[in-house]
Amino acid sequence: MINIQKAAIIGCGFVGASTAFSLIHKGLFSELVLIDANHKKAEGEAMDLSHGRPFVKPVKIYAGGFDDISDCSLIIITAGANQKPGETRLDLVHKNVAILKSIIPEITGRGFEGILMIVANPVDILTYAALKISGYPKERVIGSGTVLDTARFRYLLSEHLQVDSRSVHAFIIGEHGDSELAVWSGANVSGIDINSFCELRGYYDHMESMEKIYRNVRDSAYDIIERKGATYYGVAMAVSRITESIIRNEHSVMPVSSYIDGPYGLTDICLSVPTIVGQNGAEKVLEIPLNESEKKQLCDSAGELKKVIENLDL
Repeated sequence: MINIQKAAIIGCGFVGASTAFSLIHKGLFSELVLIDANHKKAEGEAMDLSHGRPFVKPVKIYAGGFDDISDCSLIIITAGANQKPGETRLDLVHKNVAILKSIIPEITGRGFEGILMIVANPVDILTYAALKISGYPKERVIGSGTVLDTARFRYLLSEHLQVDSRSVHAFIIGEHGDSELAVWSGANVSGIDINSFCELRGYYDHMESMEKIYRNVRDSAYDIIERKGATYYGVAMAVSRITESIIRNEHSVMPVSSYIDGPYGLTDICLSVPTIVGQNGAEKVLEIPLNESEKKQLCDSAGELKKVIENLDL
């Protein structure tokens, strides 16, 4: 039986530990299991987090093993090789698929019936691999997708326009990586299309600004890795937000990595597109309006990912 208030995080590196920290501040779970190949590392993180329990809602945090996951409502996999300076997300694929192949059978062998969320990179390919390896229904396997990229996009637009980022409505979709695309055709600030709002703020050189903002979004991870070696706070908050929609059954629309077979003319692939997310996972992939250029970019992005997937032994 699923315990809706119990979750597990597999992988206690920077992203896993930061995700645990973010989740306990959300107060979504009464029990949080930390699992890592280095059990002492998991123990240390659990101890450190537990010392802050007097400041948050009651939650039991402990280092565990795969035998502790069978009744979890959610398992978050952050385990994987880190992206190094100069390395793309796609460069990680073979190392991290191998790690998934060792983890997923441990999960399926315990009768887990909850939602499986992949956070390690390249997230779209690993989400597809997890789906195929596990044999779970497509709704139950999702990836963190471009939720963070979309947040970066909204943040940079808000800074450019000097407006609350929560009033900016825009998506980054496609691959969570170098071929991701900004959906400029649908971007708006509280219903006012983005170009019109820019002009209200005195900006008229749209193409130059659009290219600069997109480039900054796409290269954000590289810029952060160059400066501090890894990215983890932003993705932890993105994962926490996705988790909130699952556990509270909010039916929020977010560009998680979801299985696509039909929408956008794409078949048999996991890609980051707007999806209704609730207690059942990826409840419905939404086919949002795209202009012809955006449609081509999305198809090209999917095509590049398919080439990589074809070379994987799944």
